Amino acid sequence: MKADSADIQGIPDLLILYKDKWASLEVKKNKKASHRPNQDYYVDKMEDMSFSRFIYPENKEDVLNDLEQTFKS
Repeated sequence: MKADSADIQGIPDLLILYKDKWASLEVKKNKKASHRPNQDYYVDKMEDMSFSRFIYPENKEDVLNDLEQTFKS
């Protein structure tokens, strides 16, 4: 599910639902792309609850591998 940035500022871009698990991803153009207000807060908060990451081309494979492992557990 794609989040609407007009809803709550800083909520990650993508919500992934899989069976009884969920994850959120904040998509960035590259590793050095700036973080918008509240993005770090929501990614950290959602990571405490389930799985949440910033994802960009430089870490895409690592994040997707971590996500796969989370959904398998």
